[in-house]
Amino acid sequence: MKIVEVETFRVPPRWLFVAVRTDEGIVGWGEPIVEGRAETVQAAVAEMSDYLIGTDPLRIEDTWQVLTKGGFYRGGPVLSSAVAGIDQALWDIAGKAYGVPVYNLLGGPVRDRVRVYGWIGGDRPSSLAEDTERQLAAGLTAVKMNGSEELTPIDTPHQLDLLVERVTAVRDVLGPHRDLAVDFHGRYSPAMARRALPLLESLRPMFVEEPLVPELTADISGIAAGTSIPIATGERLYSRWDFRDVLRSGIAVAQPDLSHAGGISEVRRIASMAEAWGVSLAPHCPLGPIALAACLQVDIASPNFLIQEQSLGIHYNTDSDLLDYLVDRSVFATRDGFVARPTRPGLGIEIDEAAVRRANENPHRWRNAIWRHTDGSFAEW
Repeated sequence: MKIVEVETFRVPPRWLFVAVRTDEGIVGWGEPIVEGRAETVQAAVAEMSDYLIGTDPLRIEDTWQVLTKGGFYRGGPVLSSAVAGIDQALWDIAGKAYGVPVYNLLGGPVRDRVRVYGWIGGDRPSSLAEDTERQLAAGLTAVKMNGSEELTPIDTPHQLDLLVERVTAVRDVLGPHRDLAVDFHGRYSPAMARRALPLLESLRPMFVEEPLVPELTADISGIAAGTSIPIATGERLYSRWDFRDVLRSGIAVAQPDLSHAGGISEVRRIASMAEAWGVSLAPHCPLGPIALAACLQVDIASPNFLIQEQSLGIHYNTDSDLLDYLVDRSVFATRDGFVARPTRPGLGIEIDEAAVRRANENPHRWRNAIWRHTDGSFAEW
């Protein structure tokens, strides 16, 4: 079997899909994307296609090694995301070729269902309680929210009061038997993180995510040591080498993104590394259906899996949503907070290629917001 074509599609709301076609008619799908840089990643995939055409799609590890190291200049979000989507597609082909789900090729399932959570916003709150109730009615038992809007390096007591007020409002709806995660989104300086975390301890979040920007990852051990709240990070780390020092820093949850961190192949390795440090796996995935399907395959095969992010109804999905490009939309159905283990070969989903092609006729140019402080200086988004 040989690869004969690699085709990309920019589809709303902000996603990039790749289809890898073989001479035997098997098509694998992947989701290579850096949000806000879709065109750049699309160009990187096109460059990598020069190598891919004519190769054996079942030589997944060899292809991963060549694509990540063969260009001499390595790493970074664009290149690792391009590789990630291609890697997902190759695993999809392999599962379809052998007639099994990808998790069977990763050693088989260690669980029968996957716990998931949904988003409720939080940085521009208007209806936190109502949004929480909506997610519970949709079958979820856990939600995640942003903790704050833009913050200065040492912000006012009012901003800390708002954080506690917002998290309390959600906890009051959830009660003690459901879970809440709070995303600091890299908006907190080390000083603000040290101030904020003790204020949330009585509200018992499942974890606080990305308390520092990735440039300050070396300082996260001090943050983790100063709170009883589990610390999660990793959505802006792109390889096992990026995670190497972080895993021994005292974090509780690793959050690699399967569309950024080298795909199924690399995230599977990151998960195994995390297990050796007693760190749980909770893949980052505010993305589309292919990325989520890839996550589920790794989740099902990873003993240290905790919970899975998914984007249904997230605030980015204004033009299209998670299920719009699927033939069978029931594959991600949530019951009692869990998605059942998919059983179809490959990634376990069937992409509606006609819908993808229609959407690609008007490709998106999504960009993240640029925030500024009251003095006009740049603020972390």
